[in-house]
Amino acid sequence: MQYLFYIAFLLYLLYPVQSSEISHTNTQVWGPALTNNANLPVRYLFIHAYDKKNKAIKKDLGDNAFKLTVHDQDAGRVRAWVQVLNLHNGSYIGRFRMYDHGGQLVVNVKHEGKHVASSPYSLKEPCYNTTEVYGDECNCPLPMKQWTKALQCPPTYRQIEEDLKPHKVIELSTFAKRIVERFTPHHSVCHYAVVNNQVYRQCHGSITDFKMFMDAPLLSLTRKVKLPDFEFFINLGDWPLEKSHDDPLPIISWCGSDGTHDIILPTYDITNSVLEMLGRVSLDMFSVQANTGPRWGKKIAKGFFRGRDSRQERLDLASMSVKNPDLIDAAITNYFFFKKDETKYGKSVKPISFFDFFKHKYQLNIDGTVAAYRFPYLLVGDALVFKQESEYYEHFYKDLEPWKHYVPLKHDLSDVMEQVKWARKNEKKAREIQRAATEYARTNLKPADIFCYHTALFREFAARQNGTVKILNTMEKVEQPETSCKCKRSKKTKKNERKEEL
Repeated sequence: MQYLFYIAFLLYLLYPVQSSEISHTNTQVWGPALTNNANLPVRYLFIHAYDKKNKAIKKDLGDNAFKLTVHDQDAGRVRAWVQVLNLHNGSYIGRFRMYDHGGQLVVNVKHEGKHVASSPYSLKEPCYNTTEVYGDECNCPLPMKQWTKALQCPPTYRQIEEDLKPHKVIELSTFAKRIVERFTPHHSVCHYAVVNNQVYRQCHGSITDFKMFMDAPLLSLTRKVKLPDFEFFINLGDWPLEKSHDDPLPIISWCGSDGTHDIILPTYDITNSVLEMLGRVSLDMFSVQANTGPRWGKKIAKGFFRGRDSRQERLDLASMSVKNPDLIDAAITNYFFFKKDETKYGKSVKPISFFDFFKHKYQLNIDGTVAAYRFPYLLVGDALVFKQESEYYEHFYKDLEPWKHYVPLKHDLSDVMEQVKWARKNEKKAREIQRAATEYARTNLKPADIFCYHTALFREFAARQNGTVKILNTMEKVEQPETSCKCKRSKKTKKNERKEEL
């Protein structure tokens, strides 16, 4: 009898909601995976279970409550990696990466073998009477208006508007020479030209390996959307470069600062997580949402940090942890910049899974060499983020407000313990801040948002350029990967697309 009781208890944990509570018709399914022209490296959708009274179910339904499959309406099988992520609150993220697929697509979302919501979804663009849907490797770009409309991209972004204010006109006849003279040979930069949706580049500097983090998004974008002809320079280092207030040059970087005037793109870290999702990376904005650790009330109420010694304040935090282990759990995983002193800073520890961070209720976001690129992933998890005051920022920081999206910390971290104690005593307000931050990140830092931001910046950057975009003899073409996928759009479709572009 005791054995049967344990079996019943385990089944309850796996399937805490009876399947009869889930309504197949009331359950909601939405997202860009269901829109024909919303081409991204990985297509995704959202599922939220509703009961027969049309109320949202907020209990954990188990990992296998919903099944997502895709197939070609004519050919049948589609080679794809499909995954459904359980967010443990009655909602799910379904995603799939197709390989060399170009053709008709049907998306199926089922519960216990039955279709839910309006499944099956046959992706079709009624204006052009076409049902071709393409995987990431397929080179079949859409007109920009059509692609941005499908992904519901905003026309611009606050950070882009601020960054481009000093650059009403970019003179192509002079800007390349001036940038090379100002920033090389002490820094590494790459000069890119996009002409007829083909990518060309020339790099300057001794360390140019990070060019791969600009090649990859450019190639992926030009396979999906028709970009205007334009030129730009990307700074391959972490630190922003343009310090001139009177005559700033239009150089693009992955990180900005209060004392510089670089034009900011989403970091190579979050962009690469979009490109390699369901591929070479395991940490992305969706995987975090499915691995946020124990429920809020079960998390450890300590300030938590793990990271290398890339800034003095990180060492200071580790020292505070040694003296105040009841409030702070902070440790250095790797010593590179500073001398190792385990008496002062505690023993160095092995890195842990990022998902294990969320066993703790309070996440301490401390700068590294520049802004800590983990910040988006901390925000999207079910934990309260404490953010160090900093001169550095990513493309979305200026949308956030202290005490609304995070708890601010002084730059020298002298108030860390005070703020952690505040959070412990003000549970309701702390939870409110955490929820606002999570909602912001889940709404504004999705894969589509990262691609939309790139496209908006490139479009506005191109609009300001005066002169003819040229492919220099010293540039090399950045080739698209080989693929067996063929663009199958009909002549009629292409004709309608050209009309829309005009």
